[in-house]
Amino acid sequence: MSSLSQFKAITSNFPIQEHLMPVLFIGHGSPMNGIENNEFSLQWTSMANDIPKPNAVLVISAHWFTNGTHITAMDFPQTIHDFGGFPQELFDISYPAPGSPDLAMETKNLLTGVAVGLDHDWGLDHGAWTVVKHMYPHADIPVLQLSIDYTRDARYHYDLAKELYQLRRRGVLIMGSGNMVHNLRIMSWEMINGGGYDWALEINEKFKDLILSNTHQSLIAYQSLGKEAMLAIPTPEHYLPLMYTLGLKGEKDSVCIFNDKAIGGSLTMTSVRIG
Repeated sequence: MSSLSQFKAITSNFPIQEHLMPVLFIGHGSPMNGIENNEFSLQWTSMANDIPKPNAVLVISAHWFTNGTHITAMDFPQTIHDFGGFPQELFDISYPAPGSPDLAMETKNLLTGVAVGLDHDWGLDHGAWTVVKHMYPHADIPVLQLSIDYTRDARYHYDLAKELYQLRRRGVLIMGSGNMVHNLRIMSWEMINGGGYDWALEINEKFKDLILSNTHQSLIAYQSLGKEAMLAIPTPEHYLPLMYTLGLKGEKDSVCIFNDKAIGGSLTMTSVRIG
């Protein structure tokens, strides 16, 4: 089969839809959100009911940070319990959603500016399954993950996301999963159920203002936003998924904020829906 015929066969499995699929950035927080029906997970369920049912879900998770770009390409991705110190109940969870080798290949073909590895070893980490489990509990929708290349900066990831735009037309829900403010080194257990340090609340408001005003350049150059941003983003892996969500925004897309809450002093669950 020629490469053109192969591409047509793949894309026929994900035909162009009448609607443009929204894009999400999810503040996923603690792995415990995967088994708790709390204010955050209930909002994830509500969000799934508010948007069209997707043909597939593609997650860019903070917890798959790699050298180069990779996409899961197996028929049935494993559920990864990439954490420690939590109740056995959490480790017992399996989210048996199928994968989609066809969509993995289509995504690889869309990302023409970078070599994309087809991965058969990773699976769904807790940045993906703890959220998607609440959204689509029947595990009947293919779920894939796209890794984050740790050798590249925020601008690179923002621009790379634009090449995925066609997937929105094919009913694929693209979701960045991380946390805008994420500094576990200085968490406060006294505020674990709600509350943030002054600097965390200040930068969270700044991030929201920039998102809602479409001032993406300032969010890309987050190192220039002052010491509060540096406290919020001591390492970039939980912030970079936001770049994919913003990079996929179209000119006519609306933007809304949800789950806008600080917990533990130095972490925010603030999330974004585009479209």
